[in-house]
Amino acid sequence: RKRQPHNTTQHSDHTGQNSTYMWALKWTRQTLNYCLRHFVVTRRDRRSFGTLFGAPLLLAGVVVMELKGRVLVYSIVGCPHCLRAKNHLEQLGLPYTDVSLDKFPQCREEVRARTGRNTVPQIFFNAVHVGGNEELQKLSDAELQELVKEVRENEPPPDAPVPPDPLTAEEDDVAIGFHCEPDEYAMLVRELKESGLIKDRNYHLRTYRNCFVGREFVDWLVEKKGLEREEAVEMGQSLVERGFGHHVTDDHKFKDEMLFYRLLEDDSENALNAGVTAECQPRPAGELSEAIRKLILKIYSKHLSKDGKKVDYAGIGEDADFEEYVRLTAQLQRVSVSELSREEKLAFFINIYNAMVVHAYVRVGPPTNLWQRYKFFNVVSYIIGGYIYSLQDIENGVLRGNRKGVGQFSRPFAKDDPRLAVALERAEPLIHFALVCGAKSCPPIKTYSGQEVDKQLQIAAEGFLEGDDGILIDMKKKEVMLSKIFKWYKVDFGAHSEESTQKAVNTRSP
Repeated sequence: RKRQPHNTTQHSDHTGQNSTYMWALKWTRQTLNYCLRHFVVTRRDRRSFGTLFGAPLLLAGVVVMELKGRVLVYSIVGCPHCLRAKNHLEQLGLPYTDVSLDKFPQCREEVRARTGRNTVPQIFFNAVHVGGNEELQKLSDAELQELVKEVRENEPPPDAPVPPDPLTAEEDDVAIGFHCEPDEYAMLVRELKESGLIKDRNYHLRTYRNCFVGREFVDWLVEKKGLEREEAVEMGQSLVERGFGHHVTDDHKFKDEMLFYRLLEDDSENALNAGVTAECQPRPAGELSEAIRKLILKIYSKHLSKDGKKVDYAGIGEDADFEEYVRLTAQLQRVSVSELSREEKLAFFINIYNAMVVHAYVRVGPPTNLWQRYKFFNVVSYIIGGYIYSLQDIENGVLRGNRKGVGQFSRPFAKDDPRLAVALERAEPLIHFALVCGAKSCPPIKTYSGQEVDKQLQIAAEGFLEGDDGILIDMKKKEVMLSKIFKWYKVDFGAHSEESTQKAVNTRSP
């Protein structure tokens, strides 16, 4: 029903149409555009919507076929293989229904049951399962024409997969700025940064960078805030206890003495989240890591080329959402990770590791040689819970239970390193399939949760091992060829090649 908007009077414009009708038409267009962006809608339907308003849809100049049947693509956000498959279908003029497993996670089990696979994309022409992007690209002309004929002439049979109800989609919760509860001490930190008290200090022939003196800080509070000296000392103690700063060698709590203190955000010039104040009340570690990972995936997907082969990292750096992402990573400075369970640590550090890699690609660029790669993984870092964690520290120190990494001569954490308390008691070998996705398809999980991390890691491992780049079994030669991951980290999978091979075969889905 067309309803006149509140406080709108009817009158005719130069086209002879009244404003109420034009408003209704505009509202309808906006509603349809919203549906096209947020719900599962086939391009056949999109063409119908376009024709309704006198504008037939063309995809990159290609006329879209009219189909009686349906092409269905299961995908996830940030999956280059999914984009390549969808781009290929568009080039062929084939309309398709895109079902995002991020928005419809309830479909994962159905996809696995129908295909026997754990990876995306998975593509169906009516009830015919084609496979992933690689299988789609390898179709011969005759095979492709047969599939096209199937969906052009036949409606989906009863056994064909059905798109989920759009109303069952999970809400997009990556707009995290709304959840920030400002911390009153963040304002004090900003004033401290502008006071001139923070500077390089020398003591016993050593320079301590970006420090302030406890006594000078108290003097400043007494003068600027009109506090009693005892009150000023208590405020300094609270600043340290809330995780905004610490003694430069962590030997003292805050005191009204000639001791050096430093803000956490100034702890490292190399940390990607340094120099930004954590202005929000600390959030639960799991919630924060999932928000960070989801936001960077959203940004990454926006700047991934349609063929899934290139990423515009310069464009990411100029994106307003990336500025929000950087502010969000500052909250890691004060997050509490020491009391996390094994499962929560796994999910938290996997999410942060993968997000940090993208962040580093934007800021310093991908490494192009062996030396740059070594420097990249040992220097790129975040301040997390008051300590510096590089990519190397997270992978080998935390997730592998403080084991030597490839090319390392010592363990990441020494016996007196406070980060050692965060390390897992035992290495988790399946993290190697979650930290990197270099296979020809991707596991249908990009963000890990503490409640389901073991199941998610198993799916990631099975997905990796489904491809020839994970494990290749030659029955004629009676040979099993494994990814080099099993060689590089054989201590995680088994001391002997036979043990590693058996673990790989056992991990691979039936």
